[in-house]
Amino acid sequence: MFSFHVYDHPMARGFQNRFSTQYRCYSVSMLAGPNDRSDVEKGGKIIMPPSALDQLSRLNITYPMLFKLTNKNSDRMTHCGVLEFVADEGICYLPHWMMQNLLLEEGGLVQVESVNLMVATYSKFQPQSPDFLDITNPKAVLENALRNFACLTTGDVIAINYNEKIYELRVMETKPDKAVSIIECDMNVDFDAPLGYKEPERRPQHQEEPTEEEGDPSSYADMDTGFRAFTGSGNRLDGKTKGIEPSPVPIAPSDIKRGIPNYDFKMGRITFIRNSRPQPKKTVEDDDAMNRFIAFSGEGQSLRKKGRKP
Repeated sequence: MFSFHVYDHPMARGFQNRFSTQYRCYSVSMLAGPNDRSDVEKGGKIIMPPSALDQLSRLNITYPMLFKLTNKNSDRMTHCGVLEFVADEGICYLPHWMMQNLLLEEGGLVQVESVNLMVATYSKFQPQSPDFLDITNPKAVLENALRNFACLTTGDVIAINYNEKIYELRVMETKPDKAVSIIECDMNVDFDAPLGYKEPERRPQHQEEPTEEEGDPSSYADMDTGFRAFTGSGNRLDGKTKGIEPSPVPIAPSDIKRGIPNYDFKMGRITFIRNSRPQPKKTVEDDDAMNRFIAFSGEGQSLRKKGRKP
């Protein structure tokens, strides 16, 4: 009686649980069908053929399904998720920005492999245009756009659509690895200065010192000090303008009223100055008259004269 022992190596099981195949890749615009699939361009997921789903269901892979895309001709790679399995056999459809990162043309070959990625904790992006600063809340816009992505790869330039405008952002850094999964994660997002951004120049404010002309009181005579009487021009009944030119009288420097600074001014205190009439000064005679006043001290007069009988 004979018995056979099958050699079971752990590496052999590892290759069995790994999905790896090549597809002809095309952009989403080449996808046949009446439905508009512009939603694929707004994210980081691809469309694969039904045979891939059949093969993946037989493998003991982890979910969500994440894949590594490699262009062996240019040695470029990125990572993505899968949206649907409705493509034709031997064909997969990629977003346009993903084909640009891989330097792929329509109908080029791409290697698709299943991978397991760590959950992201931190990522840093660099906008490729200063126009991204025009967005009121860029973090909220990016958070909403990343819901259509499954993973991020350091060095990729992703594209997001906001207000019918495409914004490109380069993934500068990801933690804890260069390729991370962003499905159901708590990730901190940071931004780098946009490409081509220049900070506005700040001009230092220098205090100008008063010149000699400003310190001369005679220079104030040329300034407009307000209302000046009889400085207007007249009009003649016959319509002529001869002899009606105004001849303003020059102002003497002594007539110019200059303000008096408040030397008792303190920071944080507001002083209200009201124009009140000055009270008349009381003289010494007024004070003596007030002191000499005695009530009911006057003299009365009688209508009847003394010494006359009625």
